[in-house]
Amino acid sequence: MSTPQRPMARGRGSQLDPPNRFGGTRPVADLEQVEHDEEYLRELERPQTEFLIDTSRSIVSENTSPDVGFRYSLNPYRGCEHGCAYCYARPYHEYLGLNAGLDFETKIFVKERAPELFRDWLGQDAWAPEPIAFSGVTDCYQMAEQRFGLTRGCLEVARESRQPITIVTKNALVTRDLDILKEMATRRIIHVAISVTTLDETLARRMEPRTSPPSARLRAIRQLSQAGVPLRVMVAPVIPGLNDHEIPAILQAAREAGARFASYVLLRLPLAVRPVFLEWLRRVEPSRSERVESLIRTTRKGNLNSSEFGVRMRGSGLLAEQIHRLFTVSRRRHGFSTGRPELITTQFRPPKPTTGQRRLF
Repeated sequence: MSTPQRPMARGRGSQLDPPNRFGGTRPVADLEQVEHDEEYLRELERPQTEFLIDTSRSIVSENTSPDVGFRYSLNPYRGCEHGCAYCYARPYHEYLGLNAGLDFETKIFVKERAPELFRDWLGQDAWAPEPIAFSGVTDCYQMAEQRFGLTRGCLEVARESRQPITIVTKNALVTRDLDILKEMATRRIIHVAISVTTLDETLARRMEPRTSPPSARLRAIRQLSQAGVPLRVMVAPVIPGLNDHEIPAILQAAREAGARFASYVLLRLPLAVRPVFLEWLRRVEPSRSERVESLIRTTRKGNLNSSEFGVRMRGSGLLAEQIHRLFTVSRRRHGFSTGRPELITTQFRPPKPTTGQRRLF
């Protein structure tokens, strides 16, 4: 008699509960006892998202990696409902005693005091203003933002203090805050990057199950750019053998929608991301999985990941160089600007403190 298998979790990118690399207790489903409980099994097919309070006392993190284009970042949420199988942020959930698979997508930590903590951060005497990135780890416009509005609250603080902000998202919800972004754009203190991984709506729905489809992201680019907000399209991640051939079409569509800048990142599979992505690839793209995995290895010296600075975002080898050339030629052909927009820091003024008492000097 075969052991009952766990039902597929519909609408989720991962089907795994991989072990936490730091050890600890790992729950194992015992479905033999409930194999005839149809109601319970239906619940397993539709795992609900849990929102947990994050009591962090600081909201801004400092980054020292030379491969990342920012020093400081702000993340209102930990975990991400988008459920992208390739998400490099999945291993961060292991620090919370959870797993990088379904836990990452269904147990979302909410920093309820994010705007207040951000206000306190910007009010420090020692703060020398420079751009702060929203979504350095998980997407600040994921579905939870519709409910909690923490990203908007933090943007309101940034607008008040004229603090330069960069945003990275793949969710069209960013257009909800067009009123704030437009005002910040007039002061040259905002830059938005929207990730477009594929133009194939079916592939996007399978690979990024709970975020905006490609057509909605292109509409968001158009709306923001028409409002004067500097827009970057990010082809991220580029997955060899799966979406690398789409680079020219993505850049053309994004440029026609109004994006002025463009960049890309090669797929990264660190730590617990690796089993989650490979399970997804073999389940969703069985006919292409072996070839895709092989091509990924050719860009990582036979491995599935590289953590070496200067290489981890672009890869190495002939195929990685071909991808880079394809992107560079396509970017030039469609008239994208190089570099990034310069954000102004000289307008900064400390926000009103949470105590309500303003500075004397």
